[in-house]
Amino acid sequence: MRNRVTVVGSMNMDLITRTDRLPRIGETILGETIDYLPGGKGANQAVAAARLGCQTEMVGAVGTDAFGDVLLEGLEANGIGTGSVRRTDRPTGIANIFSVGGDNCITVVPGANGTVTPESLDDRAAASIRESDVVLLQLEIPVLTVAKVLAEAKSAGAVTILNPAPAQPLPDSVLAEVDFLTPNETEFELLAGRGFSSDEELALLMSEWEARHGHGLIVTLGERGCAYLEDGGIRFVSPQKVDVVDTTGAGDCFNGALAAGISRGWAVRTSVEFAVAASSLAVTKFGAQEGMPRLAEVAFEE
Repeated sequence: MRNRVTVVGSMNMDLITRTDRLPRIGETILGETIDYLPGGKGANQAVAAARLGCQTEMVGAVGTDAFGDVLLEGLEANGIGTGSVRRTDRPTGIANIFSVGGDNCITVVPGANGTVTPESLDDRAAASIRESDVVLLQLEIPVLTVAKVLAEAKSAGAVTILNPAPAQPLPDSVLAEVDFLTPNETEFELLAGRGFSSDEELALLMSEWEARHGHGLIVTLGERGCAYLEDGGIRFVSPQKVDVVDTTGAGDCFNGALAAGISRGWAVRTSVEFAVAASSLAVTKFGAQEGMPRLAEVAFEE
C-alpha cells in the first residue's frame, strides 16, 4: 500500500471558554480564560494521520475569514494537502465550548462545513479519493456527501472508515459502503436502537450488527480503550496509564491512527492496538490537534 489517506470532513475553530458555572438565561457572567484552537473532527483526524506518517489530503471547506486562514495554515504546517479545501462565502465553522469544572457543553455552528455538498467535490478531490489507500469520514458534513464519497472510494478499492459522529440514523445503503465503523458506546447504542449494560450484551449487539451490515465494527470505550470482534468473540484493547490533561480529540486521534495503520497494510488487530496506543498519548496535552502524537512518540511494535 502507498500509505495514502484522504480525510473528508469538517474543519472548525474551537472557542474554549472556562467559567465557574454556566450563565442563566438573560444573565451575564465573567469567564476566566478563552482559547482559540483549530478543531473539527475531519481536521483533527487528518492531523493525527499525518503526524503518524501518512501522506494525507484534506477535503472540506472553510470561509474566507481569519479563522479559515488559521485552519489552513495549521493543516499545511502538518504536511497535509489542502488543495481540496474550498474557500466559501459562508463563515468558517466554529465550536463554542464552555468548560466548567472539568465538564463541558458545546454548541457547533457548521458554517462552511455545510457547503461540502456532493456537487462541491471537484476533480482534485475525486482523484484524491480514488488514489487513496484509506478514506476516512465523519458526520459533521452533509450525509449525502458522505454517501457519495463512500461509494466512490469503495468502487476505487480504497478502505473506507466512517466515524459516525455526531450520531444519527444511517440508511443501510450507506452502511453497505463502509469497511470499518467506529462509534463510541453512546453512538453505537443510538445506531443499534438499544443499549447494553454488560460486556456480554455488548458482544451480542456487536455480533448482530456485523452480521446485518457485513463490515468491521470497532467501538471506542473512553478510558477502557475499545472493543472489536475477532474469531467470533469480543476483544478489548486497553490504553496505557497516562496523566490526563485534555480528552478533547482522543477519539479523533484513534480514527486517524486506525487509518494510518490500515493504510500501511497492517492487520486489524495491529491497527487497533496502534490506534489505542496513539490516542492514549493524545490526552496528555491541551488541545485536540496540539495533542496528536508523532510516530516517533508512539511506543509500539508492529
